[in-house]
Amino acid sequence: MTASSFFRPFFELQERNALPYETNTCSQIHRANGAIELLAIKTGERVLDIGCGDGYWSEQLARQGAEVVGFDSSPEKVNAARSRNLEVKLGNAEELYFHQEFDAVFSHAALHWMRHADQVARGAFMALKPGGRFVGEFAGAKNALLIRRAIHEALERRSVDAQDIDPWYLPSAHEYQQVLEQVGFHVTFISWFERPMVLDYPVSEWIKTYGSPYLAALPVDAHAQFLEEVTEELASDLLDSSGHWTVDYTRLRFRAEKK
Repeated sequence: MTASSFFRPFFELQERNALPYETNTCSQIHRANGAIELLAIKTGERVLDIGCGDGYWSEQLARQGAEVVGFDSSPEKVNAARSRNLEVKLGNAEELYFHQEFDAVFSHAALHWMRHADQVARGAFMALKPGGRFVGEFAGAKNALLIRRAIHEALERRSVDAQDIDPWYLPSAHEYQQVLEQVGFHVTFISWFERPMVLDYPVSEWIKTYGSPYLAALPVDAHAQFLEEVTEELASDLLDSSGHWTVDYTRLRFRAEKK
């Protein structure tokens, strides 16, 4: 099964839940500044933005003087990014085809959706000019651990192999450093850290958006009961006395250079 066919149900459900996804993504906007600073853009540099989504960060990089090419697997997101007057290509980031075209490759909040990390890293390496850098931030080991555990257990009770359809790639800093080094990168910075986030919406909406591949494994008429069951299980750990949910996010931030 190709990555694009594996994630087709996810993209279909995500587009159905477009408003929650856009709202949830907005909460990440102020969080990427550290990765942007690590990128240290210079005017005129060519930058490939992997998993650019609606182009928000591509646009910010362009405003800093970069010549940006966005890259995303969702036709809807590509169209949204192009509406910002950006150059954006549709494709699978596990099958990048560029050769020494960019000074930098950047990715924010996207690499955790790409399970063949070695292929992505190799494609990024090939896309860079000698001396170029690959900088990014994405979900790391133990990200949303309690939510994912509750989802997996609920699916297993329904005889669904949750591990087989788990959409996320969530490495430790050591694991991802090995991936980068094995394709030829020199890692100059890598850090794993916790970043809990208080939601301003129910955790069920988070699951509908970011857990769409799990829901796609169930009949549509079974979604409501499944979400209720998972929500009840999570309440004791993630719901506070004021009615707010907290997601136990973690992040990996890195910079790697092509010598």
